[in-house]
Amino acid sequence: MRASTDDRLTETDRRTIADFGRQWTVHTDNSGYYGSLDMLADLLQPLLPVNEIAGARIADIGSGTGRIVNMLLDAGAASVIAVEPSDAVHVLEENTRDRRDRVTILHASGDRLPPGEDLDLVVSIGVLHHVVDPAPIVRAAFGTLRPGGRMLVWLYGREGNEAYLAVFGALRILTRRLPDRVLSRLCAGLNRVLDLYIVLCRRLPLPLRDYVLNVLSKVDRAKRHLIIYDQLNPAYARYYRRDEAVALLEAAGFEDVRVHHRHGYSWTVIGRKPG
Repeated sequence: MRASTDDRLTETDRRTIADFGRQWTVHTDNSGYYGSLDMLADLLQPLLPVNEIAGARIADIGSGTGRIVNMLLDAGAASVIAVEPSDAVHVLEENTRDRRDRVTILHASGDRLPPGEDLDLVVSIGVLHHVVDPAPIVRAAFGTLRPGGRMLVWLYGREGNEAYLAVFGALRILTRRLPDRVLSRLCAGLNRVLDLYIVLCRRLPLPLRDYVLNVLSKVDRAKRHLIIYDQLNPAYARYYRRDEAVALLEAAGFEDVRVHHRHGYSWTVIGRKPG
């Protein structure tokens, strides 16, 4: 495991990293659909077919407990640089221990990804929308890729989330200040409400219906609790418009930037380094 200092972080970034560190050292299990190749395909496709990962040298920015790292290895990645700034790095190390010959762990923020690694792919799934200024991270990804290498990111979207943000955007003002134990109890109650919402989505065209039926309904209740907690806990979260999501990669020099409106509520974005 390599370590690097992160003295360029804002105070909000530090709080967000600490929030996730506490979260991922409690919620360490990635079993079931939540950590499956089917879930990986749902996150990456149609922009990046899962079979294109085989043999690739990859970096994963914001690896948490190693969920995405293990997905990528299951898909046949040759090696993964797992970048994680929080205390969850110890969980990441444990969850990838049996694959240590293919994993390099970098205990640092994403902007510390070393240049010149000539990687084929950099991914960042559900991370950059929690960073106040993600541009240095995207530039670092650009610098570590080989010519023709690609970066793929998944971001919260603003379009399609209007009803959700009207309710939970206001709720987060309170929940991000709650003690972890209290927040966990609230999430348990919301999880019971979600049980009912899943049933209703099978009958009615409710907001986020596609995501609820094709993702949330496939994960077990413990993982749904974690997904709710993940929404309400972090100190910072940004919901990107389509043009903002595309501009994030284009500003760093990526070309052929393409975007997919995943389940009508989030953005998967991929770009290629020229050459």
